Amino acid sequence: MMTLSEIMTEHPFTLGPSNSVKQAMDLMQQERIRHIPIVDEQHHLLGLVTLTDILATRESKLLLISPEREAEFTDSVQLDEIMTRQVASVDPHAGIKEAALYLQRHRYGCLPVLKGRKLIGIVTESDFIAVAINLLELMEEQEPPTDF
Repeated sequence: MMTLSEIMTEHPFTLGPSNSVKQAMDLMQQERIRHIPIVDEQHHLLGLVTLTDILATRESKLLLISPEREAEFTDSVQLDEIMTRQVASVDPHAGIKEAALYLQRHRYGCLPVLKGRKLIGIVTESDFIAVAINLLELMEEQEPPTDF
């Protein structure tokens, strides 16, 4: 059985609870990611901030402030104010199929991978797409050639 440790991204980009929304937005844009685990000094998972969280927060708050104050807003709001605290997580030895079904059933975009309470990786929808592509390529290699 293949496990998540074989497909997860080790040492994912993280931020702390006192980092700002602006810092999260910058990291997401720079690294082309949509999920940021929020950790403490011991790398224990505290929560998760997603691009959807940021967009929803910005949209709701920006309706109340002028465009000139948007930068001030994104600099002043800390991630612990918007992060999801109850985050589903998985063990690195969990099976890929079970984790994929869990993501699909709950409509999650990622699962942080923990060893004890410590964040050691993250598995995202993209990781499962890569597995699917690899399986499709293997199937194509095993198919007998067809003449058209």
